[in-house]
Formats: sequence, structure tokens, C-alpha cells
Amino acid sequence: MTGQLSFPRQHARTQRFTLGAPRAFSVSPDGSRVVFLRSRHGTDRANLLWVLDVAQGREYPAADPVALLGDAGEELSAEERARRERSREGASGVVGYATDSAVELAAFALSGRLFVTELRAGTTTELPLNDAKGPVVDPRPAPDGRHVAYAAGGALRVVGSTGTGDRALAEPAGTDVTYGLAEFIAAEEMDRFRGFWWSPDSDALLVARVDNSPVQRWWIADPAHPDREPAEVAYPAAGTANATVTLELIGLDGTRTEVDWDQERFPYLARVHWSAAGPPLLLVQTRDQRTQRYLTVDTTSGATRTVHADEDDAWLDLFPGVPAWTPDGQLVRIADEAGARVLMVGDQRLTSDTLQVRAVLDIGERDVLFSAAVGEGAELPKAPGEIGVYRAWFRTGGDEPGSGAPLPNVPGGCEPVGALAHPAITSAVRGGDVVLLPSSDLTRPGVRVTLLRADDERGPADWERLAEITSHAERPVIEAAPQLVFAGERNIPCAVLLPTGYAEGDGPLPVLMDPYGGPHGQRVVAAHNAHLTSQWFADQGFAVIVADGRGTPGRSPGWEKSVRHELASVTLQDQVDALHGLADRFPLDLGRVAIRGWSYGGYLAGLAALRRPDVFHAAIVGAPVTDQRLYDTHYTERYLGHPDEQPEVYARNSLITDDGLSGAAEQIRPMMIVHGLADDNVVVAHTLRLSSALLAAGRPHEVVPLSGVTHMTPQEQVAENLLLLQVDFLRRALGLTTAGFGAGAA
Repeated sequence: MTGQLSFPRQHARTQRFTLGAPRAFSVSPDGSRVVFLRSRHGTDRANLLWVLDVAQGREYPAADPVALLGDAGEELSAEERARRERSREGASGVVGYATDSAVELAAFALSGRLFVTELRAGTTTELPLNDAKGPVVDPRPAPDGRHVAYAAGGALRVVGSTGTGDRALAEPAGTDVTYGLAEFIAAEEMDRFRGFWWSPDSDALLVARVDNSPVQRWWIADPAHPDREPAEVAYPAAGTANATVTLELIGLDGTRTEVDWDQERFPYLARVHWSAAGPPLLLVQTRDQRTQRYLTVDTTSGATRTVHADEDDAWLDLFPGVPAWTPDGQLVRIADEAGARVLMVGDQRLTSDTLQVRAVLDIGERDVLFSAAVGEGAELPKAPGEIGVYRAWFRTGGDEPGSGAPLPNVPGGCEPVGALAHPAITSAVRGGDVVLLPSSDLTRPGVRVTLLRADDERGPADWERLAEITSHAERPVIEAAPQLVFAGERNIPCAVLLPTGYAEGDGPLPVLMDPYGGPHGQRVVAAHNAHLTSQWFADQGFAVIVADGRGTPGRSPGWEKSVRHELASVTLQDQVDALHGLADRFPLDLGRVAIRGWSYGGYLAGLAALRRPDVFHAAIVGAPVTDQRLYDTHYTERYLGHPDEQPEVYARNSLITDDGLSGAAEQIRPMMIVHGLADDNVVVAHTLRLSSALLAAGRPHEVVPLSGVTHMTPQEQVAENLLLLQVDFLRRALGLTTAGFGAGAA
């Protein structure tokens, strides 16, 4: 039975307890329907497309991949595998969908085939395609639901939603060019996974044309299968050429107009927004990401006009949901102003220094839903890790200047949405007056999805609870008990986890630092499941510390940008300071301190073992970026600049230069390096170069190559055994003999 599984096996089989949980929500404009994805149970990888009838409180499946594919099973194309790797998607079945504006019709791809679903009826049909030369990728209905556009074989195509008139709108002349797909950098670093956008009138599309010919080629081989050809990857490493990305406006009548902006100065197409409230809106960035322009597009000529410009001495971040228009045509954006991250509508600043805005979730007639955390502009909360949903009101064109919010009893015109009894991580999706609120907190595992209706006539904080969407995710066999605290002079957010059943008289514990610790990777959050793996390690007999130092999101722009040019020294120092700042409050044995991490966390673990052997006594270095020149342009150059212009910056942030190997030679610490051989994000060359440098320096270490594994490590047996292998290494490296604490230790 599943309940008898060990935590490592359960954690792997449930894909970190995400299977069976509802996700990817859409709410119809009238609030009557909610569309979402969910598998049948907590170990089922195949998502179904579901519909909730809000009035009846009834859920029904609208598309079942098993029924649609029969015994054929799912087959993934190379394009679809790449998309899933970029989005860190480990499930199967219906993993993504798009709807028309009324949320009446949905479209999705399954095994490279195109399906559409009538959401009211709950019926799904496969659309026949005439000459699509390749599998279907990212199908999207027009706003009026009469056509579906999709990418296939490098072309952008369109077909009637009844299956008639399939044709190409744009076809590439060669294999290096694609239409309608996001390039590697956009998907991996900008969180832009789309390559085409419908007009609000459903008669044209903005289409990205990507030319990968300037990008250098890398070849990723599988040494376990020498008979197979290496995979060719167009990888834009730091300092090398990016793909050339342009935009075309293509009408369903065949007309084509190229969109014109200064692409030499602003090569990064970061965001595209097109709604009935205004002309198409682009956000473009310079290569150093210190300057960006908000551009509108003249749909007749393709000419662009700047409506706003931003500059920053460090870099400019990108945020979900912006830029966009309000219904009356005001620009919505998130900006860094006077040390705070604020929400702007036109020239109105809607939030104070108290909140650090994270994302815009929905824009209404007179309000904006957004997510935010309490930041440095306010007195620190009792504990870190909460992200809430808020609603702010803005003046419309008909308001008198200075009239403020339409609800004057809301301080500052801003209120929390569906305030919860416990600190939590929340988001929101809205349709009409219905708000869907997924939330996670520390009091119970998993995600709770609640539907609320706002009653503004009764008061700004009066929310009617309508329904909940059931989760089928498994309950973990262990219970996480993180203590969320601030540590050190800089008040570094930390989660501290002790073994289940630990008593004060049990004495000090060996310490395991368990960070991500870098940009865009907040780990100290008020959510139970986020701390399960750390709790399992704690139950093996460790005091586990997760520390979000400078560079991680949530505190302030200055907190995040203080790592510029100094990723290594700043983020490593904050791990040290967090450890020492907690030593007088928790039972920490500072003579036995290990560190583990993956990706940026793996980089931090390597830095810790090599540069601070006086503090750290063992390290598990997972999929680390060891040579910054081998990582991609948009990420690396944002923090370190261009390698040809600042080679010394790259040297001091590398693990394999003299700067990287700067620890005392007499303090050699055990190090286990783990890497997937099929990783196309942090390629295995990072680990091989580190191993070679360590060998040349006479530093013993272990290398664990994972055949066929990418950056995600989705394979069940690999994920399970990797946890067990790490515990075995830590016990050997630190000279431990105890078998651990608690029921989850096995």
C-alpha cells in the first residue's frame, strides 16, 4: 500500500506530491465555470482536463488522455520534450491548454495531435490536420473560438475549430528558423513560453520569428548508449550570440507586416500583450538588461512607439502579468522605486513601501489583483515566508483627479483577498466576481483551492465562500515542522528543521545547510510541502537550515541586486552568517556542518567546501554551474556582465579558476558531485571541468553521473535513490553512525 512506502519512494512516486493536485486554472468571465488540470490520484502522472460547474458544485472530466489515445500511449516529440524541460513539467497527459475568451472552447496537444474541447458539454474532438509537417505544439484558440493556431514543424498554422481549413500562415525557409515558438532564452530565463498572440478581434496574430543560425551548437551525448547520435542543442552561452527574434503581424487573410523596433539595441523580446483595451504592447530589453522600453505597435504599418522607459544601474527584472492595459487604456507595470517594488497604473502608484509586489494576477474595470510579500519598507513580520494576494483600486478616466479608490474605507485603496488564518503562499485567478484562490500554508500539506465571490456592497473584505476544488494528492508519510525565523545582523530569512521527536536534552546535532540561495529561488516559504525533503533529512539526525540570503526574492530590490558582480562571495557569506546567527538559538554542532544543493544550490555547496572549509566539513554538489562562461546569456550577463568586458568578474565567481579553488589546501573537505548526463540547461561539462580542476589540485572527490537524467531528475528510482545516496555520503563524511529519528527515516 502507498501508506507503507518510505518517504524517499513516496516523494519520488508522487513527483514531490504534485500528482493529483489541481492546477492551471481558468475561470469563465461570468464566473460560472472553472477549468483546470488534475490527475485521478496521487501517483497518476496523466492529467485530465476538468470543468467545475460553480452553481451546481459539480466537477466533470472534459478530456481524458487515456480515452483519447487508447492503447497507443503518449509519444513526445523533441519539441514537446524541450518545452516541458523549460517549464519543469514532469507530468503527462494534458499538461497545458488554452481557451477562447469566453472559456467555452479549450485546445491542447496530446502526442503531437490537436484536440479541442467543448467545455460546457465536456466533449473532446481531435481535429484532422492536412499538411502539418511535424507534431502540434502550443495550440491556442482565437478569442472568438472560431479558429485554433498552433506551431508545427517550425511553421505557424491555423485551422478552423471544427477541423476545416488547416493551413500555414508562416513557414520557415530553413531548419534554423521557427515561427510561433519561444526561443531557449525566453522560455528558460524570461518565463515567456509563447511565440504567438491572437488579436482581440481574432483576425490576426503577432508571431515571433526565431532564427537560431547565429547560436553556437553544443552536442549532448548519452555515454551509456554510444550507438546513439548526440543531441544537437543551440545553446547561447554567456558572451556568445543569441537567436535573432523578430515579430510579424500576420492576418488570417494572408497579409504580413513586420514589426519594427531597434532590435540591435533591444534584442530581447521579453513580453507581448494584446487586448481590446489598446494596441499591441511589447516589452524589450537591452542585452545588459539595464534599459527597457514599453512599445506600442501600429497594426497598420508595424511601426512602434515608446510609451514608457526604465533604466537601472544593476538590472531590470521581469514580472508575470505585466505590462498590460487596464480596460480604459492605462499602462500597468511593476517598478522599483525608492527601494520598493511597487504597482503602477498610469502615473498612479497603488502600493506603499510596505509591500513588495511579485506579480499582477488580474486587471479589472477599476482594480488590480496582485501578489506581494511584506518587505523591508515595513517592520519585519514575526516570521518570513508569506506571499499574499491583494486588491488595489485605481482612478479611471472618468474619476476626478485625486478622487482615490472607489472604496474610501480601504486604507490606501488596497486590501488582502481572502485573508487566511495562517501565514500562507497564495495566488489567484479571477473571472467576473469569482476569485479562485490556491493557497498553501504550514498547518497542512498540499494546496487548498477555494472559490470566493467579492461582495463590494457589503464591504471591501467581505468574501463569500462558494466552493473548493478537491485535491487527490497523497498525504506525506512525514510531517514537516519548520521554524521560520530571521538570523544574523541582516535578518536573513531561514527555515530550521529538527528531527521529529527531538528533545532538548538530546544534545547538539550535526548541521545540514540545504539552500538554493540564489536569484529567483525563494525556499523559505510558509508552505508545508516545500519543507518535506528538508524534514526528511532532519529525521536522519540533522539540524537542517534553509537560508534565503541576498539575491533571493521577496525582501526588496536592493536585497536582490546586492549580488551584482559578486554572486559567489555575497551568497556564500550569507549562508555562513545564517548558520552562525542561529547557533545560539538552536542545538547546532558547528564542528560537523555539511551543505547540499542543486543547480544554484549546488554551486553554493561547491563554494562552501572550497572557499570556507573552516565552516563547512562536507558538500553535496548537485548539477552546479561551475564555469559561468558555460551558462546562458540572459541569466549570467544580468549578474556578471559580459565575459569579454569583465573577465575578472567571471574568474572570481567561478569554481574552477584559482579564485574558485581558494580554500586552504590542508583543509580538504569531502565532496560528492552529482549531475545528469542529459542536462541541457546546466550541461554536464560543468561537473567534468570541476572534477578535472579538483583532480589537478590534488583534491579527492566523488562524482555520481546520472545516465539519461536532465536537470529535473524526474525518474522515480533515480529520485528515490539519490536521496538515500546523499544520506549515506553525509554519514560517512561527517563520521556519523546514528540511523536517524522518526518514522520517516527509513
